[in-house]
Amino acid sequence: MSDRTPPRAAQVQTAPHRQVRAAHTDTTITVYQAYAPHLGLPAARDGRFPAAWKRERMTWIKPSFLWMMYRCGWATKTDQETVLAVEITREGFDEALRRACLSHYEPGTHPDREAWQRSLRDSPARVQWDPERDLHLNPLPHRSLQLGLSGPASRAYADEWTVSIRDVTPLAREIHALVRAGDEAAARALLPAETPYPAGSLAHLGA
Repeated sequence: MSDRTPPRAAQVQTAPHRQVRAAHTDTTITVYQAYAPHLGLPAARDGRFPAAWKRERMTWIKPSFLWMMYRCGWATKTDQETVLAVEITREGFDEALRRACLSHYEPGTHPDREAWQRSLRDSPARVQWDPERDLHLNPLPHRSLQLGLSGPASRAYADEWTVSIRDVTPLAREIHALVRAGDEAAARALLPAETPYPAGSLAHLGA
């Protein structure tokens, strides 16, 4: 029996339906966001979000690079031309997951709609499970996490959890160019390495 790593297609087929996958270290996890240059470039330059970044608004973070590419159109959509890789503390991310609730009512996860509405009202974080994407940004069978942060969680993300901010727009453009040229192997080799993240039990999030 061969002990070789199965090809990516086989890995995709066996991925859990809902699972957090991310680039992470023992203490940090990398998430992605896309902004207009007037916000994204100063954030990457200074390694922190500028004062103009609205801390009172909900902000959505994505551990999946390819889902971010789907959302921002490979950094071509208006006000999403600057893609940031934001390295944050696992402590902050884990706390947000513990206190999060699904953004929609889901029978089987919530006792009833009223319980979900109470959780939604009291939680500083929201979770959506969106279809993961392939290199052509087509949907895959398994889901990728989106985490929305509001109020104290949004402020903590910007001012306490953030360890570093990098502008990965050039990487996005390089990978996109390789995909357009038909060199998927080279494009895939440049993707950030995202592995299952040890998030613990996420039963309250339907996973």
